[in-house]
Order: sequence, then C-alpha cells, then structure tokens
Amino acid sequence: MHECRLYEKKGNNSVRCGLCSHRCTIADTKTGICGVRMNRNGILYAESYGKVSAEAVDPIEKKPLNHFLPGTNVYSLGGIGCNFKCSHCQNWEISQCTTAGFLHSLSPEKGVLKAKDYHCKSIAWTYNEPTIWHEYAMDMGTIARREGLGTIYVTNGYMTEDAVSELSGMLDAFRVDIKAFTEDFYRTVCKAKLQPVLDATIKAKECGMHIETVTLLIPGINDSDEEIKNLVRWIYENLGEDTPVHFTRFHPDYNMTDIGPTSIKTLEKAYQLAKAAGIRYPYLGNVASHPFSNTWCHNCGALLIERHGFTQNNVSLKGNICEKCGAEIPVVNSV
Repeated sequence: MHECRLYEKKGNNSVRCGLCSHRCTIADTKTGICGVRMNRNGILYAESYGKVSAEAVDPIEKKPLNHFLPGTNVYSLGGIGCNFKCSHCQNWEISQCTTAGFLHSLSPEKGVLKAKDYHCKSIAWTYNEPTIWHEYAMDMGTIARREGLGTIYVTNGYMTEDAVSELSGMLDAFRVDIKAFTEDFYRTVCKAKLQPVLDATIKAKECGMHIETVTLLIPGINDSDEEIKNLVRWIYENLGEDTPVHFTRFHPDYNMTDIGPTSIKTLEKAYQLAKAAGIRYPYLGNVASHPFSNTWCHNCGALLIERHGFTQNNVSLKGNICEKCGAEIPVVNSV
C-alpha cells in the first residue's frame, strides 16, 4: 500500500487526483481513469507501485531518443494502465490492463542495481504511460540520479504542471508523444485533450529537461500538410529549433486495423515541412535505414550519425562538435 502524491481529500470520502490532466474525482473504493490509483477510505493509493509488466535492455534510439546519450543502452521498465484510451495503441495488452498475473515486483533500489549490472547509462519508464507510475518513478529516479544514471519518460505528456514540477531535478529526458495537432483527434482517438500535453511539454522545457517529440502519422487522420505545419510551427516557437522532432510510420493495431501503413512519401513530406519551418533536426521513424533517420549537421550538412534501425555509427561527431565545420550540435552525452 503506497499512498499517492498530488491529491486532495473531498467530502464523502472522495478524493481529487492532481497528477494527470483528467484530474479525476474518485469515490471511495473506485479508481481514476488510469485504473491504478484507488481511493480506499479517503486515501488515494498507487496500486501499481513496484509492479512491473515488462523490462528490457534497449538501445536508446528505440525510445526514440536521438540526441540524449546516443549509442548507449537504456534499462526500460513498463507497468500497467494508462490515462489514454488510444484506438491504435501498440502496447494495449498492458496499457489497457489494470490487473495481470504476469506482473512481478521490483523495488526502486533493485531497479537501479539491475540497470548498473546491465551496463546501462539510463533508466526509462516506458511501454505504458509513466505518469501514472509517478511515485515509483520518483523513488527509483532519485536513486538513479545519485548513481549517475540518466532518467527518461516516454510519455503522452498528459500530466499537470504540478506533476512536471515534482519531476524537475529527477527527470533528465521528456520524450513526449504529440499524437496529433487537433483537439478533435485527442477527443475521439485518445479520449483526452491536446492543450494539457502542450502545456506540460512547455513546463518540462522550462524545468531544463531534454525534449524530443514524436508524432505517429496515421493516413487520412493526422497527416495533412496543414496539421503538420501547425505542429512544427508550435514546436519551433515554444520548444526551439534544436528540438529533435520524430515522424514515425503507422502500422495497424488494436482497434485501428482498417487503415494501412503510412507511405514513405507522406513521412518525407513531413520531414521537409519541419525543415522549412526552421526545425534543424527532424527524423523519420519505423522505416529502416532511411537517410532522414540520420543526424546531419545543421550548419554544413555533414553526416554526423548514421543509423540502421536502432544501431548507429558516429561518422563526423566528436562529443557534440561537428568534425567538419566545428559547429556545436545539441546532443546530451552525459548526465
């Protein structure tokens, strides 16, 4: 039984959760939308604390993160539950599950020890939504930072600014999905809202976290030129030109199997629209060995990092300096 942070008690033993932007009011014996934060006699408990559904050693490029500890391995952990209900979720077996027999316990201390034993440079809370694992991630991340490990959220960004503020000083990298750039998409596909994601991402930037965005382009749903232009303009104006922006290829899954994969042409157009908007480091994902998956110097155009799937080869990057022209490249190599 682990009591939650960021909630307030209301009348009749109900509570209001202040962790994610749903801000659920939860009656006694009930959970919030996430399914894992339960009210018991007027006290909100994190039911999934320390309960792990998946763990793996991943290349950090799989998150995807291209400018944070590139070329290193990350110890990745997933739990259960989510505060979104995305129709196309690729991890729906755990994200839309709140009880499961395959869970195992892992203390924050043991998680950090395992990351070090596996020679990982960082820990990522991923696979399902880490926001709802707040207390567990905070406890493990605090230890990880003391041990010199980087800390990463792979998140939908649907958290309150209070929650982001609590993560400040613990969380190094905020790898956020901006799933689309219309409220209609968030309302119909995710059962949520866009604006809180944007607000939380700006707050994470203000807190000094490394930001990379990912948008999965779904044919006919969120891939229009107008929408992509609006998205990259917002990123340029609010997060800055050096923000890595990933456009990834959709594959049918879960409750969205009637739409085919994204065309390479659509992905390439999104890349070019981002470049035209002033974004220096757009990327394509879920496409093997495409030139737009590589890192190119914004100043001289030299190939800096060549990628094949999740493997990489440093070509002309020494530390964070382009060896061809001496330009400083916005890459985090240590924490």
